[in-house]
Amino acid sequence: MALPLLFAMVLHEYAHGWVAYRCGDPTAKLQGRLTMNPLAHIDRFGTIILPLICLLIPGGFFLGWAKPVPIDPRNMRQPRRDMALVAAAGPAMNLALAIGSALLFALLLSIDPTIGNYWSKSEGSPPPDTLHQMLLLPIAVMSVYSVLINVLLMLFNLLPLPPLDGGRILTSLLPRTAAMTLMRVEPYGMFILMGLILLDPQIHVIHTITSTLTHSLSNTILSTAVGLGAGDTP
Repeated sequence: MALPLLFAMVLHEYAHGWVAYRCGDPTAKLQGRLTMNPLAHIDRFGTIILPLICLLIPGGFFLGWAKPVPIDPRNMRQPRRDMALVAAAGPAMNLALAIGSALLFALLLSIDPTIGNYWSKSEGSPPPDTLHQMLLLPIAVMSVYSVLINVLLMLFNLLPLPPLDGGRILTSLLPRTAAMTLMRVEPYGMFILMGLILLDPQIHVIHTITSTLTHSLSNTILSTAVGLGAGDTP
């Protein structure tokens, strides 16, 4: 799970920097952040400590983030439009990674259909007993986790709350007066988010995203990819 999560967070931030660069802002490139090297994007707390804490807490939320890419809207040609594109780039990258991971899983399943037995509810399913299966199964498991993680990150980041991507997209689309009002919320955004997490047993906002919507969309992407793979099989 750690490897798909790391790639999901790093490529999410890389997408922000790449789109910002295409829109005229070289800040990320000048600071060495327009790279796919994970070391350049690791945030000590968000990338390492928080995911480990989430793994240690039974039934807890699995959250994490990479170091945000520096963006300067003043360098952009059309700041309001370009900031919306930059914000949307991260979730769009996660969606592309989820689809790509699902297609990889479908390819592996077409090569060796017995891989599907790993997810069988039957306790009598035999473990992988060939070198072929031992090589393909870990990749298949990581690809499924990659779908789930990227869908979760996409939906979570699309929450319309600054400083999340959804909040920045909404800020760019609203009329200026409403956008300025929403921007004033940004310094308190993470506190509001933590409040939503703590109150979630009563309001079920985060649970809906991390469980219901994530699993529904992930299953749709996986089943569609597997269906396409089965359709190509003679």
